[in-house]
Formats: sequence, structure tokens, C-alpha cells
Amino acid sequence: MNSTVLLVGRILLSIIFLVGGFGKLTGAEGFAGYLGVLGFPAPLAMAYLVGLFELAGGLAVLVGFKTTIAGYALAAFCIATGVIAHMAPDQMTTLLKNVGLAGGYLVLAAAGPGAYSVDARSSGARSSSRL
Repeated sequence: MNSTVLLVGRILLSIIFLVGGFGKLTGAEGFAGYLGVLGFPAPLAMAYLVGLFELAGGLAVLVGFKTTIAGYALAAFCIATGVIAHMAPDQMTTLLKNVGLAGGYLVLAAAGPGAYSVDARSSGARSSSRL
């Protein structure tokens, strides 16, 4: 697979978690209120944990670090958040967005990050793509 396409794909897939994670960390109280409505215990602590997970996952995908693990973790996260928070009829678009993102992260996990990544540099290979 073309490493330039994989790089562009990683950039696009990382944006939602970089922006979302940063937003959750800088506005944790608001997100904690939503988590409280969903019934999560310790919603403020959970808000910070989710924000850190999203930011770390977005950064890992962006730079291509531990890409397979990050891809699987973010795919599972997208499905879990879809099922937990977006099953209401008025949330169908958000649920489907999460399902689509999960598919993108699974493809990334299977394909690898490509040559322009930390994973490729650390392995010494020109390309870590598996396709």
C-alpha cells in the first residue's frame, strides 16, 4: 500500500481524537456532566481518563506509533462509545460515524502505518505496511 496514502489516512483518522481528547481535557467538567447523566461513577475522573485516552490514541495514530495496538484499541473504543452513548434514535448519525471510524481503525491496524511512521523507523524497515 502507498505510504503517502497511509500517512494521509492516519492524519485524517487522528483529527477526531486529537480535537476530542483536547476538548475533554480542557472542558472536563462539561463532559463529566454528560458522563454523570449516563450513569458513570466518578464522572470527572472518567472525563479526564477518556480525554487522555483519546489524545494519546490520536497522537499514536498521527505519528504511527504502536499502530496495530492503537488501531484495535480505538476501533473497540468507537464501538463501545457508540453502544454506550449513541443508541438513541436521534443519535443514529453519531452511532454510524463511530461504526465507520471503527472500520477505518481496523483497516489501519491490518495495513500498518506505512513508511512515514515511528513504527517503520524503529523497525528499520522502509515500510511497515502489511498489505
